[in-house]
Amino acid sequence: MTDAVASAQHLFAEQYGRRPAGVWSAPGRVNLIGEHTDYNDGFVFPFAIDRRTTVALGDRDDRVVRVSSTFSPETIEVHLDELTPDAVSGWAAYPLGVVWALGEFGADLAHARGVDLHIDSDVPVGAGLSSSAAIECAVALALDEHWGLGFDRPTLAKIGRLAENRVVGAPTGIMDQSASLLGEADAGVFLDCRSLDAEVIPLGFAEAGLSLLVIDTRVSHAHATGGYAARRASCEAGAAALGAESLREVGVDDLDRARDLLDDETFRRVRHVVTENQRVLDTVRTLREQGPGAIGPLLDASHVSMRDDFEISVPELDLAVETAQANGAIGARMTGGGFGGAAIALVIDDLVPVISRKVVEAFAEHGHREPGVFTVRAAQGARRDA
Repeated sequence: MTDAVASAQHLFAEQYGRRPAGVWSAPGRVNLIGEHTDYNDGFVFPFAIDRRTTVALGDRDDRVVRVSSTFSPETIEVHLDELTPDAVSGWAAYPLGVVWALGEFGADLAHARGVDLHIDSDVPVGAGLSSSAAIECAVALALDEHWGLGFDRPTLAKIGRLAENRVVGAPTGIMDQSASLLGEADAGVFLDCRSLDAEVIPLGFAEAGLSLLVIDTRVSHAHATGGYAARRASCEAGAAALGAESLREVGVDDLDRARDLLDDETFRRVRHVVTENQRVLDTVRTLREQGPGAIGPLLDASHVSMRDDFEISVPELDLAVETAQANGAIGARMTGGGFGGAAIALVIDDLVPVISRKVVEAFAEHGHREPGVFTVRAAQGARRDA
């Protein structure tokens, strides 16, 4: 039994006065490449990480669902007959939103027994590592198995997305949930956001002696809502002007025509998405043909595109990327929605301590808050642990 499972069982017993019936977990994720392509029906290439959210579950004799967690002192409860998107808010919207969304996908909640859930997590919040999807996927898998619902994992990913869109109110795509549910050790999830087809692609980091370094700038990206919406609107306007349903239909060869048709800002937004889609495809092909040591230039180019064309970087992210590159990283880029959050760097194992130290020193020299710097491995997706 792992420490995380033992801790989850102990915390559940402490909270509810009995042992849980089971323990499930789901990982956060890093997006290796493919940023702001998801809502444009494009391609993304995330992987599940070795930071997980654990859910301990116990049966009840009534129809009440109670949720508690290590990151909030409150215990929230709601009767299954009264569970609507408007009935919950705050952190409890993630787990309880999943309960509601299961019903929307056909689960018979009218005859389900209530449960107690206790949630613990070591996925950093606010770093762009999708702590929210980790909660949703752990709860979805736990309830699917406990209630015998029989949903497959792609459907559970859709359930998590519906919870986040309708109950939490975040207009996210399905990338995060897909990575959390479909991930495998030392492999990425190559996802087509139009068809929702997913393919697990070996990364080969371990065999090549490479680590992925995460540099959490600790710059909150919660203020990015307006910027996110504006960029999404630019993408939709660009697609419409080009006569396309979405930017997925626009290729690199179409960019000269786009430059003539669009204003400069809209063109640059479009150019980022179109070239980023191509970089995802090129990364998957390069991994297959040459191995992970050859993908660095694609990571670097992705960051330049987000910094200059999509304009979603911040000085701390640029500093993290430039410092990693200057000290021997194979490639580096910001990851996530932008305006803060984290950067990633693909690094030879032996250089991890040096680059970590150099980044911390650079942040201090520039008067920035000390970043969180740690490595992640591509890990197994959501699972039952006990």
